[in-house]
Formats: sequence, C-alpha cells, structure tokens
Amino acid sequence: MSQVKRDTLETQIEVGLNLGGSGNAKLDTGVPFLEHMLDQVARHGLLDLTIHAKGDLHIDAHHTVEDIGITLGQAFDQALGDRKGIRRYGHAYVPLDEALSRVVIDFSGRPGLEYHASFARARIGDFDVDLLHEFFQGFVNYAKATVHIDCIRGDNAHHVAETVFKAFGRALRMAVEADPRMAGIMPSTKGSL
Repeated sequence: MSQVKRDTLETQIEVGLNLGGSGNAKLDTGVPFLEHMLDQVARHGLLDLTIHAKGDLHIDAHHTVEDIGITLGQAFDQALGDRKGIRRYGHAYVPLDEALSRVVIDFSGRPGLEYHASFARARIGDFDVDLLHEFFQGFVNYAKATVHIDCIRGDNAHHVAETVFKAFGRALRMAVEADPRMAGIMPSTKGSL
C-alpha cells in the first residue's frame, strides 16, 4: 500500500495504491476520459487505485493529467520499496477490434519512455490525445521505470488509447508481481535498482 499527495499551485492530487488489490478504482479527477483509462489500468492490473485530483481545468487538462501521472509514479515507487523479490519486467499485447498495442515495462530504477502511438484525430470527446504522452512521461520519471509503448495498429482513436492502457495495466501486473524464486533477492546483478 502507498499513499502519495502532490500539492502545487496548479493541482492537488492524492493517490492511494494497493498492488495486491482486486481491480477496484475510485477516481475523481475532473477528466472523465482519463478516469475511463485509469479504470482499465486498475481492472487489468489487478490493483486497487484511488485518485482524487483538483486542477486548473479552466485552463486545460494538461497540468492535471501530467500531475496524475507523476503522483501515480511516486505511488508505485513507494509501494515497490527496494524492489526485492519482484519480477521487475512485464509485458502485454492487448487487442480491441482493429487496434493492437504492446507495452513493456522494466522497473529498473532508470526512467525512460518510448511512446509510439498515433491517433486518427486530435481529441477523443473533449480529451486531447497529446496528454497521454504527458501522463506516461510523468509516470516513468517518478516510478523510475523504463516503459515502451507501441500501438501496432489501429484506426479508432478510442480503441488505440484503450489498448494502450489495458496493456499498461497487464504489464504492470506482471512486473510488480512477487517472483517466488526471487524471494528477498534483488532482481539485478548490480545488487540495487
């Protein structure tokens, strides 16, 4: 379990995270499409997630979406602790109709994002698809993880986004899972992550 708060002049974010959850999400962010995507992460990652966010949505959703990514990354970093005994790596392919995405994660201690997703339109409802990259950049920087996101194909923007987030949830689930053969062992030849 971890609890993280982020309080800036632009946003106030609270994240509660249980890596050993059952896929429940309680989300109040003011950004409905992001909530739909985060619900997918919780459900497919089998983690329990609570996020309350207030941001300067009268300007746009940029600060709120980015800061949710940052705070969620901090919550993962806190929940993983020294990272002993976890699988460390996770990957998933997820289809939705014509769309197919792959996400690969390494909780390496080194932030890095390779994000390759194209969208047929700039908005999904009122949501600016450019903000998805900002969310993931915030996450990797503060979770100290390397994440590769590839939408392999897809025409429908909603389907593309949904496959990315479902694959992200599935890859997270694999990466943070306890590896019984690595109990108490650091998953690195360096001795630390």
